[in-house]
Amino acid sequence: MIALIEQLIANGKAYPAPNGDVYYAVREFEGYGKLSGRTLDKLRAGERVEIDPNKRDPLDFVLWKAAKPGEPSWDSPWGAGRPGWHIECSVMSCHHLGEHFDIHGGGEDLQFPHHENEIAQSEGAHGHQYVNYWLHNGFINVDGEKMSKSLGNFFTIRDVLQHFDGEVVRFFIVRSHYRSPVNYTDSILNDAKQGLTRLYTALRGLALPESTGIDWSNPYAARFKAAMDDDFSSSEAVAVLFELAGEVNKSRDVQLARLMKDLGGVLGLLQREPEEFLKAGAGDGELTAEQIEALIQARRDARANKNWAESDRIRDELIAKGVVLEDNAQGTSWRRA
Repeated sequence: MIALIEQLIANGKAYPAPNGDVYYAVREFEGYGKLSGRTLDKLRAGERVEIDPNKRDPLDFVLWKAAKPGEPSWDSPWGAGRPGWHIECSVMSCHHLGEHFDIHGGGEDLQFPHHENEIAQSEGAHGHQYVNYWLHNGFINVDGEKMSKSLGNFFTIRDVLQHFDGEVVRFFIVRSHYRSPVNYTDSILNDAKQGLTRLYTALRGLALPESTGIDWSNPYAARFKAAMDDDFSSSEAVAVLFELAGEVNKSRDVQLARLMKDLGGVLGLLQREPEEFLKAGAGDGELTAEQIEALIQARRDARANKNWAESDRIRDELIAKGVVLEDNAQGTSWRRA
Protein backbone atom coordinates (compact mmCIF):
# COMPACT_ATOMS: atom_id res chain seq x y z
CA MET A 1 0.00 0.00 0.00
CA ILE A 2 2.84 2.36 0.79
CA ALA A 3 4.46 1.56 -2.57
CA LEU A 4 1.24 2.31 -4.46
CA ILE A 5 0.78 5.60 -2.61
CA GLU A 6 4.38 6.54 -3.42
CA GLN A 7 3.69 5.78 -7.10
CA LEU A 8 0.61 8.02 -7.05
CA ILE A 9 2.62 10.85 -5.53
CA ALA A 10 5.33 10.38 -8.16
CA ASN A 11 2.67 10.47 -10.90
CA GLY A 12 1.24 13.73 -9.58
CA LYS A 13 -2.05 12.13 -8.54
CA ALA A 14 -1.55 12.40 -4.77
CA TYR A 15 0.10 14.70 -2.25
CA PRO A 16 1.21 14.59 1.40
CA ALA A 17 -0.51 17.13 3.65
CA PRO A 18 1.20 19.02 6.48
CA ASN A 19 -0.69 17.01 9.13
CA GLY A 20 0.76 13.66 7.94
CA ASP A 21 -2.23 12.61 5.83
CA VAL A 22 -1.80 11.73 2.14
CA TYR A 23 -4.64 12.66 -0.22
CA TYR A 24 -5.62 11.70 -3.73
CA ALA A 25 -6.05 14.79 -5.91
CA VAL A 26 -9.22 13.91 -7.80
CA ARG A 27 -8.92 16.80 -10.25
CA GLU A 28 -5.60 15.33 -11.43
CA PHE A 29 -7.42 12.20 -12.64
CA GLU A 30 -9.34 13.02 -15.80
CA GLY A 31 -11.67 10.01 -15.60
CA TYR A 32 -12.96 10.56 -12.07
CA GLY A 33 -16.71 9.88 -11.99
CA LYS A 34 -16.85 7.70 -15.13
CA LEU A 35 -18.20 4.65 -13.29
CA SER A 36 -21.01 6.37 -11.39
CA GLY A 37 -21.67 9.07 -14.00
CA ARG A 38 -20.98 11.87 -11.52
CA THR A 39 -18.95 14.90 -12.53
CA LEU A 40 -16.73 16.80 -10.14
CA ASP A 41 -18.76 19.96 -10.57
CA LYS A 42 -22.01 18.14 -9.73
CA LEU A 43 -20.35 16.54 -6.73
CA ARG A 44 -19.26 19.94 -5.45
CA ALA A 45 -22.76 21.33 -5.96
CA GLY A 46 -24.83 18.42 -4.72
CA GLU A 47 -22.78 16.53 -2.13
CA ARG A 48 -22.11 17.40 1.48
CA VAL A 49 -18.31 17.37 1.53
CA GLU A 50 -16.23 17.57 4.66
CA ILE A 51 -14.27 20.81 4.89
CA ASP A 52 -10.65 19.96 5.68
CA PRO A 53 -7.98 22.70 5.53
CA ASN A 54 -5.34 20.06 4.75
CA LYS A 55 -7.00 19.20 1.42
CA ARG A 56 -6.35 21.09 -1.78
CA ASP A 57 -9.92 20.31 -2.85
CA PRO A 58 -12.81 19.24 -0.60
CA LEU A 59 -13.41 16.20 -2.86
CA ASP A 60 -9.90 14.79 -2.39
CA PHE A 61 -9.92 11.51 -0.47
CA VAL A 62 -7.42 10.06 1.98
CA LEU A 63 -4.87 7.42 1.00
CA TRP A 64 -2.96 7.45 4.27
CA LYS A 65 -4.36 8.75 7.55
CA ALA A 66 -2.03 10.07 10.24
CA ALA A 67 -2.58 8.33 13.57
CA LYS A 68 -4.08 10.12 16.52
CA PRO A 69 -2.74 9.38 20.02
CA GLY A 70 -3.67 5.85 21.11
CA GLU A 71 -4.79 4.65 17.66
CA PRO A 72 -3.29 1.54 16.00
CA SER A 73 -0.67 2.66 13.50
CA TRP A 74 2.11 1.59 11.17
CA ASP A 75 5.28 3.43 10.14
CA SER A 76 5.38 5.12 6.74
CA PRO A 77 7.42 7.77 4.90
CA TRP A 78 4.78 10.28 6.09
CA GLY A 79 4.80 9.24 9.74
CA ALA A 80 2.81 6.76 11.81
CA GLY A 81 -0.67 6.13 10.47
CA ARG A 82 -2.98 3.67 8.72
CA PRO A 83 -4.24 3.11 5.17
CA GLY A 84 -7.33 4.85 3.88
CA TRP A 85 -10.51 2.93 3.22
CA HIS A 86 -10.00 2.39 -0.53
CA ILE A 87 -6.30 1.78 -1.04
CA GLU A 88 -6.15 -1.84 0.15
CA CYS A 89 -8.60 -2.97 -2.55
CA SER A 90 -6.44 -1.60 -5.35
CA VAL A 91 -3.38 -3.30 -3.87
CA MET A 92 -5.06 -6.68 -3.27
CA SER A 93 -6.62 -6.74 -6.74
CA CYS A 94 -3.33 -5.89 -8.41
CA HIS A 95 -1.44 -8.49 -6.38
CA HIS A 96 -3.84 -11.37 -7.03
CA LEU A 97 -5.41 -10.49 -10.42
CA GLY A 98 -2.96 -8.11 -12.08
CA GLU A 99 -3.06 -4.44 -13.00
CA HIS A 100 -5.85 -5.12 -15.52
CA PHE A 101 -8.54 -7.79 -15.19
CA ASP A 102 -11.96 -8.58 -16.58
CA ILE A 103 -14.74 -8.48 -13.95
CA HIS A 104 -15.06 -6.67 -10.63
CA GLY A 105 -18.18 -7.05 -8.49
CA GLY A 106 -19.71 -5.64 -5.36
CA GLY A 107 -22.88 -4.25 -3.80
CA GLU A 108 -24.62 -1.31 -5.44
CA ASP A 109 -23.70 0.86 -2.45
CA LEU A 110 -20.00 0.50 -3.33
CA GLN A 111 -20.23 2.04 -6.78
CA PHE A 112 -19.62 5.49 -5.33
CA PRO A 113 -17.35 6.44 -3.75
CA HIS A 114 -15.49 3.19 -3.09
CA HIS A 115 -15.19 1.74 -6.59
CA GLU A 116 -14.86 5.18 -8.14
CA ASN A 117 -11.88 5.84 -5.87
CA GLU A 118 -10.46 2.36 -6.53
CA ILE A 119 -10.43 3.12 -10.26
CA ALA A 120 -8.74 6.47 -9.67
CA GLN A 121 -6.04 4.85 -7.52
CA SER A 122 -5.32 1.91 -9.82
CA GLU A 123 -5.43 3.76 -13.13
CA GLY A 124 -3.68 6.78 -11.66
CA ALA A 125 -0.79 4.57 -10.56
CA HIS A 126 -0.52 2.20 -13.53
CA GLY A 127 -1.61 4.43 -16.40
CA HIS A 128 -4.09 2.04 -18.07
CA GLN A 129 -7.58 0.58 -17.73
CA TYR A 130 -8.19 -1.22 -14.44
CA VAL A 131 -11.32 -3.34 -15.03
CA ASN A 132 -13.35 -4.23 -18.15
CA TYR A 133 -16.74 -4.91 -16.53
CA TRP A 134 -18.30 -3.81 -13.25
CA LEU A 135 -21.18 -5.79 -11.72
CA HIS A 136 -23.12 -4.24 -8.83
CA ASN A 137 -25.69 -6.43 -7.14
CA GLY A 138 -28.90 -5.33 -5.43
CA PHE A 139 -29.44 -5.70 -1.69
CA ILE A 140 -31.11 -8.55 0.15
CA ASN A 141 -34.26 -7.39 1.92
CA VAL A 142 -36.02 -9.36 4.62
CA ASP A 143 -39.80 -8.91 4.60
CA GLY A 144 -39.30 -5.72 2.60
CA GLU A 145 -36.62 -4.20 4.86
CA LYS A 146 -32.89 -4.04 4.20
CA MET A 147 -31.03 -6.73 6.10
CA SER A 148 -29.01 -5.25 8.94
CA LYS A 149 -27.84 -6.22 12.40
CA SER A 150 -29.43 -3.11 13.89
CA LEU A 151 -32.89 -4.29 12.75
CA GLY A 152 -32.31 -7.77 14.10
CA ASN A 153 -33.06 -9.39 10.73
CA PHE A 154 -29.50 -10.44 9.92
CA PHE A 155 -28.62 -14.06 9.18
CA THR A 156 -26.03 -15.98 7.18
CA ILE A 157 -26.31 -18.46 4.35
CA ARG A 158 -25.44 -21.19 6.86
CA ASP A 159 -28.59 -20.31 8.78
CA VAL A 160 -30.70 -20.57 5.62
CA LEU A 161 -29.17 -23.94 4.64
CA GLN A 162 -30.41 -25.44 7.89
CA HIS A 163 -33.95 -25.05 6.53
CA PHE A 164 -33.64 -25.06 2.74
CA ASP A 165 -31.79 -27.16 0.17
CA GLY A 166 -28.77 -25.35 -1.30
CA GLU A 167 -30.04 -25.71 -4.86
CA VAL A 168 -33.33 -24.11 -3.84
CA VAL A 169 -31.39 -21.12 -2.48
CA ARG A 170 -29.42 -20.89 -5.74
CA PHE A 171 -32.66 -21.04 -7.75
CA PHE A 172 -34.18 -18.33 -5.53
CA ILE A 173 -31.23 -16.07 -6.36
CA VAL A 174 -30.86 -16.71 -10.10
CA ARG A 175 -34.54 -16.24 -10.90
CA SER A 176 -34.01 -12.53 -10.14
CA HIS A 177 -31.65 -10.21 -12.01
CA TYR A 178 -28.42 -9.69 -10.08
CA ARG A 179 -28.90 -5.90 -10.04
CA SER A 180 -32.40 -6.16 -8.59
CA PRO A 181 -33.05 -6.18 -4.84
CA VAL A 182 -33.97 -9.64 -3.56
CA ASN A 183 -36.70 -9.96 -0.95
CA TYR A 184 -36.18 -12.91 1.40
CA THR A 185 -39.02 -14.57 3.27
CA ASP A 186 -39.64 -18.21 4.09
CA SER A 187 -42.73 -18.16 1.88
CA ILE A 188 -40.70 -16.90 -1.10
CA LEU A 189 -38.10 -19.63 -0.50
CA ASN A 190 -40.91 -22.18 -0.38
CA ASP A 191 -42.20 -20.77 -3.67
CA ALA A 192 -38.70 -21.20 -5.14
CA LYS A 193 -38.69 -24.79 -3.94
CA GLN A 194 -41.98 -25.43 -5.73
CA GLY A 195 -40.63 -23.86 -8.91
CA LEU A 196 -37.51 -26.00 -8.87
CA THR A 197 -39.68 -29.03 -8.09
CA ARG A 198 -41.65 -28.34 -11.30
CA LEU A 199 -38.43 -28.41 -13.31
CA TYR A 200 -37.15 -31.62 -11.73
CA THR A 201 -40.57 -33.25 -12.08
CA ALA A 202 -40.42 -32.70 -15.85
CA LEU A 203 -37.19 -34.73 -15.94
CA ARG A 204 -38.51 -37.48 -13.69
CA GLY A 205 -38.66 -40.96 -15.17
CA LEU A 206 -36.80 -40.12 -18.39
CA ALA A 207 -33.66 -41.96 -19.48
CA LEU A 208 -31.62 -39.08 -20.88
CA PRO A 209 -28.98 -39.62 -23.56
CA GLU A 210 -25.40 -38.62 -22.86
CA SER A 211 -24.76 -34.93 -23.34
CA THR A 212 -22.95 -33.94 -26.54
CA GLY A 213 -22.86 -30.26 -25.60
CA ILE A 214 -25.40 -27.51 -26.14
CA ASP A 215 -26.47 -26.77 -29.70
CA TRP A 216 -26.75 -23.00 -29.44
CA SER A 217 -28.63 -22.82 -32.74
CA ASN A 218 -31.60 -24.54 -31.11
CA PRO A 219 -34.33 -21.88 -30.59
CA TYR A 220 -34.57 -22.56 -26.84
CA ALA A 221 -30.80 -22.49 -26.40
CA ALA A 222 -30.49 -19.35 -28.53
CA ARG A 223 -33.04 -17.51 -26.36
CA PHE A 224 -31.31 -18.72 -23.19
CA LYS A 225 -27.95 -17.46 -24.49
CA ALA A 226 -29.42 -14.12 -25.59
CA ALA A 227 -30.79 -13.63 -22.06
CA MET A 228 -27.47 -14.41 -20.39
CA ASP A 229 -25.57 -12.22 -22.87
CA ASP A 230 -27.90 -9.34 -21.95
CA ASP A 231 -26.19 -8.36 -18.67
CA PHE A 232 -26.63 -11.85 -17.15
CA SER A 233 -30.43 -11.76 -17.29
CA SER A 234 -30.76 -15.04 -15.43
CA SER A 235 -34.46 -14.46 -14.75
CA GLU A 236 -35.16 -14.58 -18.51
CA ALA A 237 -32.96 -17.66 -18.83
CA VAL A 238 -34.98 -19.40 -16.10
CA ALA A 239 -38.15 -18.57 -18.05
CA VAL A 240 -36.71 -20.59 -20.96
CA LEU A 241 -36.21 -23.55 -18.63
CA PHE A 242 -39.88 -23.42 -17.64
CA GLU A 243 -40.90 -23.32 -21.31
CA LEU A 244 -38.80 -26.40 -21.93
CA ALA A 245 -40.30 -28.12 -18.89
CA GLY A 246 -43.77 -27.53 -20.31
CA GLU A 247 -42.79 -29.07 -23.64
CA VAL A 248 -41.09 -32.03 -21.95
CA ASN A 249 -44.18 -32.67 -19.82
CA LYS A 250 -46.32 -32.82 -22.96
CA SER A 251 -44.01 -34.71 -25.32
CA ARG A 252 -41.68 -36.64 -22.98
CA ASP A 253 -39.00 -35.87 -25.58
CA VAL A 254 -35.66 -37.00 -24.14
CA GLN A 255 -33.67 -34.70 -26.44
CA LEU A 256 -35.54 -31.64 -25.14
CA ALA A 257 -35.08 -32.95 -21.60
CA ARG A 258 -31.35 -33.32 -22.24
CA LEU A 259 -31.19 -29.74 -23.49
CA MET A 260 -33.14 -28.55 -20.45
CA LYS A 261 -30.69 -30.26 -18.10
CA ASP A 262 -27.65 -28.91 -19.99
CA LEU A 263 -29.00 -25.35 -19.96
CA GLY A 264 -29.81 -25.70 -16.28
CA GLY A 265 -26.18 -26.68 -15.73
CA VAL A 266 -25.10 -23.24 -16.97
CA LEU A 267 -26.84 -21.84 -13.89
CA GLY A 268 -25.73 -24.67 -11.59
CA LEU A 269 -29.23 -26.22 -11.60
CA LEU A 270 -30.82 -29.58 -12.44
CA GLN A 271 -27.63 -31.63 -12.18
CA ARG A 272 -28.91 -34.15 -9.63
CA GLU A 273 -31.04 -37.15 -10.38
CA PRO A 274 -34.67 -36.02 -10.12
CA GLU A 275 -35.47 -38.67 -7.50
CA GLU A 276 -32.60 -37.45 -5.33
CA PHE A 277 -33.90 -33.89 -5.32
CA LEU A 278 -37.60 -34.71 -5.05
CA LYS A 279 -37.08 -37.06 -2.13
CA ALA A 280 -34.37 -35.13 -0.30
CA GLY A 281 -35.13 -34.35 3.34
CA ALA A 282 -34.41 -30.88 4.69
CA GLY A 283 -35.00 -30.91 8.42
CA ASP A 284 -35.57 -32.70 11.68
CA GLY A 285 -38.95 -34.29 12.32
CA GLU A 286 -39.48 -35.40 8.72
CA LEU A 287 -40.26 -38.98 7.83
CA THR A 288 -37.32 -40.92 6.45
CA ALA A 289 -37.51 -42.46 2.98
CA GLU A 290 -37.82 -45.90 4.60
CA GLN A 291 -40.75 -44.77 6.77
CA ILE A 292 -42.48 -43.27 3.73
CA GLU A 293 -42.02 -46.44 1.69
CA ALA A 294 -43.45 -48.48 4.58
CA LEU A 295 -46.55 -46.27 4.75
CA ILE A 296 -46.99 -46.46 0.98
CA GLN A 297 -46.84 -50.25 1.20
CA ALA A 298 -49.43 -50.19 4.02
CA ARG A 299 -51.66 -48.01 1.84
CA ARG A 300 -51.15 -50.39 -1.08
CA ASP A 301 -52.22 -53.31 1.12
CA ALA A 302 -55.29 -51.37 2.34
CA ARG A 303 -56.33 -50.65 -1.25
CA ALA A 304 -55.86 -54.29 -2.19
CA ASN A 305 -58.22 -55.19 0.65
CA LYS A 306 -60.65 -52.44 -0.46
CA ASN A 307 -60.12 -50.69 2.87
CA TRP A 308 -60.55 -47.24 1.36
CA ALA A 309 -60.88 -45.48 4.71
CA GLU A 310 -57.45 -46.76 5.81
CA SER A 311 -55.99 -45.90 2.42
CA ASP A 312 -57.27 -42.33 2.71
CA ARG A 313 -56.03 -42.06 6.30
CA ILE A 314 -52.50 -43.02 5.28
CA ARG A 315 -52.54 -40.55 2.38
CA ASP A 316 -53.74 -37.79 4.71
CA GLU A 317 -51.04 -38.67 7.24
CA LEU A 318 -48.36 -38.42 4.55
CA ILE A 319 -49.72 -35.10 3.26
CA ALA A 320 -49.71 -33.73 6.81
CA LYS A 321 -46.05 -34.70 7.07
CA GLY A 322 -45.09 -33.02 3.81
CA VAL A 323 -45.19 -36.00 1.45
CA VAL A 324 -47.09 -35.89 -1.85
CA LEU A 325 -48.24 -39.18 -3.43
CA GLU A 326 -48.69 -39.49 -7.17
CA ASP A 327 -50.61 -42.54 -8.42
CA ASN A 328 -50.08 -43.60 -12.03
CA ALA A 329 -50.16 -46.70 -14.22
CA GLN A 330 -46.72 -47.75 -12.97
CA GLY A 331 -47.71 -47.54 -9.32
CA THR A 332 -47.27 -44.84 -6.68
CA SER A 333 -44.38 -42.38 -6.60
CA TRP A 334 -43.76 -39.75 -3.95
CA ARG A 335 -41.92 -36.51 -3.35
CA ARG A 336 -41.43 -33.98 -0.60
CA ALA A 337 -43.93 -31.14 -0.70
